[in-house]
Amino acid sequence: MAQQNEHSEHTEVYVISVAAELAGMHAQTLRAYDRIGLVTPQRTRGGGRRYSPSDVELLRKIQKLSQEDGVNLAGIKAIIELSQENERLRQANDELHEDLTALEREVHELRRSAGRKRGEIVHVPRSTAVVAWEPRRSRSRPQH
Repeated sequence: MAQQNEHSEHTEVYVISVAAELAGMHAQTLRAYDRIGLVTPQRTRGGGRRYSPSDVELLRKIQKLSQEDGVNLAGIKAIIELSQENERLRQANDELHEDLTALEREVHELRRSAGRKRGEIVHVPRSTAVVAWEPRRSRSRPQH
């Protein structure tokens, strides 16, 4: 499971020993979690792991699920993946809701502005009628 890490140059990061201490784990445990994809820290050019504050928070969540709730690593991985997907869907839903609200305001404004003009908006049902059209002959030309 790849965790997206979007960090700027100024984001706080921790070396593995500090992250392990903050999470209450051994550094070897963090390496194992990285191997199985539970937590994917940033890497330095030399390959060293750098953990963000959100990575440390995730490690604490993993610790709680494992130690207090008795969830195995496969279950923890599924919980994390579903939580991340749920958050992604929530954000997408919020964006769609904002778009819908903006469109509803636009429709309301268009209806208000159309009401100020002469005439009204009416629904015209679709027709399946076929109409043949022939251009009129000009009256100025003499017909033979």
